Amino acid sequence: MKKIYTLALVSLLFPAFSCKNPEKAEIKQEIAQEKTQAKEIQPDMEKLLTPNMLTEKAPSSFKVRFKTTKGDMLLEIYRDWSPTGADRFYNLVKNGFFKDIAFFRVLKGFVAQFGISGDPKISAVWRTSQIPDDPVKTSNTKGTITFATGGPNTRTTQLFINYGNNSRLDSMGFSPIGKVVEGMDIVENLYGDYGEGYPNGNGPNQSKIQMEGNDYLKMNYPKLDYILSASLE
Repeated sequence: MKKIYTLALVSLLFPAFSCKNPEKAEIKQEIAQEKTQAKEIQPDMEKLLTPNMLTEKAPSSFKVRFKTTKGDMLLEIYRDWSPTGADRFYNLVKNGFFKDIAFFRVLKGFVAQFGISGDPKISAVWRTSQIPDDPVKTSNTKGTITFATGGPNTRTTQLFINYGNNSRLDSMGFSPIGKVVEGMDIVENLYGDYGEGYPNGNGPNQSKIQMEGNDYLKMNYPKLDYILSASLE
């Protein structure tokens, strides 16, 4: 917004020099606005409720901006790190999955986990839409983003961002798909005082999130942070 404001201010102070044609000035301002504002992706409910429709191949690399309740973070994804995982993430982002998604498991020094839909109808269809594992080509170092699993070949929509050097996860099959390139300070500031989730701690119960969605989280864990929206850059 700063760049747009500056352009507008210059045109007001120096109208004769900014552009002789008012229509051209408006077009230039619109172009500047488009460049400085990433378009939020709205959920495509038809596709989100039909996982087998989301099979597009991801670019070799792409960036995703998460707007969160703590601020923006920018992720860069590399398909050669984890092709199947990158494809799944790309399709989820492109079709609006990451809207009002909670960071429901934030363990400082370990991971910030997210990726269960706040809409139980969406959770129900993705819970069994699993993808095969990718070989681990990159270590789970600080800032890398990786799909969570419940065992071999069980990746669905849940991911985590590593808070530190979690290279011990490499031998367990956790294959990073990319990393945080801007806003790691935002990640580190996510609310984490609820601790580990049920049944090992007092944090959210993943089964209840899937069955009851954000209603369950808002009522019982009101301080959690959320991904408000996502955009491709």
